[in-house]
Amino acid sequence: MKTWDKLLAIFVVLLWGINFTVIKLGVNEMSPFLLVALRYTVAALPAILFVKRPDTSWKYIVIYGMTVGVGQFSCLFYAANIGMPAGVASVVLQSQAFFTILFAGILFKEKIRKGQMVGLIIAGIGLYFISGSIGGNGGTAIPGAAFFLTILAALFWGISNLVVRYASKEAEAHGKKLNMFSMVVWSSLIPPIPMMTAAIIINKPLQVWNQLTDINGTAIFSIVYLALCATLIGYGIWSTLLAKYSAGEVAPLSLLVPVAGLITAQIVLKEKLTALQWGGGLIIISGLLISNFSHLLLKRLQKRF
Repeated sequence: MKTWDKLLAIFVVLLWGINFTVIKLGVNEMSPFLLVALRYTVAALPAILFVKRPDTSWKYIVIYGMTVGVGQFSCLFYAANIGMPAGVASVVLQSQAFFTILFAGILFKEKIRKGQMVGLIIAGIGLYFISGSIGGNGGTAIPGAAFFLTILAALFWGISNLVVRYASKEAEAHGKKLNMFSMVVWSSLIPPIPMMTAAIIINKPLQVWNQLTDINGTAIFSIVYLALCATLIGYGIWSTLLAKYSAGEVAPLSLLVPVAGLITAQIVLKEKLTALQWGGGLIIISGLLISNFSHLLLKRLQKRF
């Protein structure tokens, strides 16, 4: 990978890592469901006027929008709203790898490698350590419900990864390739209506109206950052890099997202983690590294010996 492209990849990692702190700032100012609705409204409009619809059927666009926008981010935003620390959320959300591998094994009959199994077990131990500190003990408290919702967000992320697999296979069957940036833009049309409806039902119409009419600078910044930086710019650059290089060269850099998330939350939100929470986070990242790259290490060792 060229130096400039490496810098672009690191830039995206920073955007996505900072994203968790911005979510926390946003849900402190308005309903998490309203924030999700506005994030995707701004991401979709007017982008769909300039971005070609992805080469897949509407059913996959709708299901992707439901699993990511409605499922993953409504759970994540609400978890942040009821007390999930931003830094810890950036780590716990990576448990999506477990769900992705598990679902792929069931639906696509993909064999789970020993290295993947070992890595996921190690990551599970890390989650156990973090969950063991629920309630807080000298660090930032982790409410049990917020922890559960973050795991649920990871589950929806894992499902969305499989939706992309199905959509990609459909595009390939027609001799085309799925453009992930296009998929993100067009699927952004899906979450606003169900999320606005949820906000009105849960928070009442008057409260939602007041939040819209009395919106402040922090809320506007959160919406713009989440829609433009984390969604359009982030996925736009990432998709470009994946088109130029193999997934094996680009994807590993995404494991730096929780590192950026933890550091940003420490600086901006003054979150303090216990040794147990830090240890759990490091164990999770280590498990993900083993799960993703142990097979590559084995191949290199086999070639040498």
